[in-house]
Amino acid sequence: MLLKPPFLPQRIVSFQERVFYGWWMVAGGFLIQTVLGLFMFHSFGFYVDKLEDEFKWSKTTFSLAFAMTRIESGLLGPVQGWAIDRFGPRIMIRLGIASTGLGFVLFSFTNSITTFFLTYFLIALGASMAGFVTLVVAIVNWFEQKRSLALGVMSAGFSIGGLIVILVVLSMDAIGWRNTSIIAGVTIFVVGQIVATFIHHRPEDRGETIDGQPPPERPTPTSADNTPVIIPANEDFTTGEALRSPTFWFISIGHGAAVLIIGALMVHLVEHLEDLGHSAVIASLIVFVMTAFQLVGQIGGGYLGDYLNKRLILAACMVGHVVALLLVTYATAFWMILVFAAVNGIAWGARGPMQQALRADYFGRTDFGKIMGFSSMIVMVGMMSGPVIAGAMADAFGNYELGFTVLAGIAVVGTAFFAMSGPPQRPTGPVWYQRYPLFRRLGLGSR
Repeated sequence: MLLKPPFLPQRIVSFQERVFYGWWMVAGGFLIQTVLGLFMFHSFGFYVDKLEDEFKWSKTTFSLAFAMTRIESGLLGPVQGWAIDRFGPRIMIRLGIASTGLGFVLFSFTNSITTFFLTYFLIALGASMAGFVTLVVAIVNWFEQKRSLALGVMSAGFSIGGLIVILVVLSMDAIGWRNTSIIAGVTIFVVGQIVATFIHHRPEDRGETIDGQPPPERPTPTSADNTPVIIPANEDFTTGEALRSPTFWFISIGHGAAVLIIGALMVHLVEHLEDLGHSAVIASLIVFVMTAFQLVGQIGGGYLGDYLNKRLILAACMVGHVVALLLVTYATAFWMILVFAAVNGIAWGARGPMQQALRADYFGRTDFGKIMGFSSMIVMVGMMSGPVIAGAMADAFGNYELGFTVLAGIAVVGTAFFAMSGPPQRPTGPVWYQRYPLFRRLGLGSR
């Protein structure tokens, strides 16, 4: 039942009850994505710029810090996925938000590489627990027909955070990066804990159904046309069945190839733009443009993903990533940087929610948290490798050209993997599943 405070007008209560509660879940996820996107993900490059000026640390140092958190996120993935499926997303959000908020406050006292690594690890750990994976699992459990759109709208909070990242830049200039970090920690904690109150695991927990209505008949995974392929609830894949499907690996490898570029840009874009002769304010403008187009990609891609072939759109997004990265790498005019921001933003925005919706369409929602968790172990290789490759090559050659070009080449391969990720066939159970009960208790076998 929705909360009905006595001071809330009856008309507002009536409006709340008319709107499918899943959309309130989307709104909550949107807010969490906004504060995490603003204060952590989109701001990291600006923190790197301030820390490098103050402590004179190398680019490789910041790349390794970023890679360390990606390793943590990847290794945490299966445990996190199991915990979400077992205990629900609310407790994960509460714990993660507390860790992130505390981490930002402690980050303000950074005075050495050791304290930087420790506090950034705490921030990243909390963001992983409370952020995208947990929110995606929550939203997937509430939507089927409008799944791509719901994930796109929720993910749009990340873009909104990028659109207002100039506030963080101005705050750093006005009161310093340390005070800005304290403000970030307090804001994240307050907003996240309030939002967590309204997060519910599954519609059945509230006596509701997916999409707010009885689920319609859906095509089977063997459909030959481009109609969205969605697994009926009673045919959801177990974690083990998904892991034994080539489709799981194709989507995960494609995802990992994409975040090679995203990870590198998150850490090094500001530095690269400054190498090209642009100020931090101009860099923030480019981030603004990119995230504005990311917002377009999230909403537009989310809408189209409910009607068109998701895997072909994902392959097109990969082409966009590659073209955009090469544009900014060899930019000789400002218009090339602007085109990079637009193309990369749309590709990033459309790809993010669509690949999660594709996983849910193919494998169902029963074990979706665990399936995403295992996928994150593969994705982490790309997310941690991109910044390290770019940073190490920049230290060695004095610029980012070679590193970014290598990443673009690797990302080309991801296009083929997304294109090959057709509907999965349910695998047969292996002998070891029958022989060892432990696998059955962990949910890693077949039916």
